[in-house]
Amino acid sequence: MNDVETMKGLKIHLKELTVNIGNRSIRFPENIEKIAEYIEAFYKDIGIPVHREPYKYRNIDVANIVAELSPGEKPAVKHYLLGAHYDTVSGTPGADDNASAIAVQLETARQLRKINAANRSGINIKFVSFVLEEPPAFGTRFMGSRVYAKKARKEKEQIDGMICLEMVGYTCHKPGCQDYPFPLMFMGYPEQGDFIGIVGDYKSRKFTRTLYSSFQDNPGLPVVKLTVPSKGWLLPPVRLSDHASFWDNGFKAVMITDTAFFRNPHYHRASDTMNTLDFRFMAELVNSLVLFFNSGNDLHK
Repeated sequence: MNDVETMKGLKIHLKELTVNIGNRSIRFPENIEKIAEYIEAFYKDIGIPVHREPYKYRNIDVANIVAELSPGEKPAVKHYLLGAHYDTVSGTPGADDNASAIAVQLETARQLRKINAANRSGINIKFVSFVLEEPPAFGTRFMGSRVYAKKARKEKEQIDGMICLEMVGYTCHKPGCQDYPFPLMFMGYPEQGDFIGIVGDYKSRKFTRTLYSSFQDNPGLPVVKLTVPSKGWLLPPVRLSDHASFWDNGFKAVMITDTAFFRNPHYHRASDTMNTLDFRFMAELVNSLVLFFNSGNDLHK
């Protein structure tokens, strides 16, 4: 894979989201609409079918954006969902949180479309860009992921694994710069933040292991994993993104993250800008995701 091309694409997305559009809080619904249009246009440009799943937040029209790569006429062996939220809290351009994840989602889709991965691997991949993950909607029925997961459960949608991308662009390399919630700081995890984390609940443990094993095939991206009991309720920080909506509705799901505020000092601040991000790190995450989705049917049993 051409990492230079991938990094170029990532930077284009980050500039559009964080500079040209900027604050993507629901307090600025016109910016929510701009990013929705940008995501839709991207998928149309690369030839992946895309549609909106709209709903109302108070008196504002919002929507999850859903694109889908299918294996064509043959039935899919597995169905996966790669999700990321596209809104921000008010007062930040939200580069790491969560433009980094949207950018990785889009570039992963581009690469998978280019190599015809869904057809080659016999899998179905949905790319869902969720609206309203951040406050004031966070934790309410208006979260985009809650709306989607509730509907998926009601309609018995097949989801063999949901991957949530949540803050995936920040690294720190000084020993001690990486923090952890209690009691993980005593469990031998790395002291510097140059890795990507995979977090799953107990029901998702096999999916977590499979994804972790696939990521280990990419030497350019260190990876660690964590499995938590009770849908993460005993360790509340691991529930702070869209994967928890899927845990709560009975689906297997993981969060892929740079660990957010346990590493990134710019979390929810005006200083969360694209110049703080590690684009090589993000490109390697695209590589790891492509490896997983393109690894063949034996991996997805």
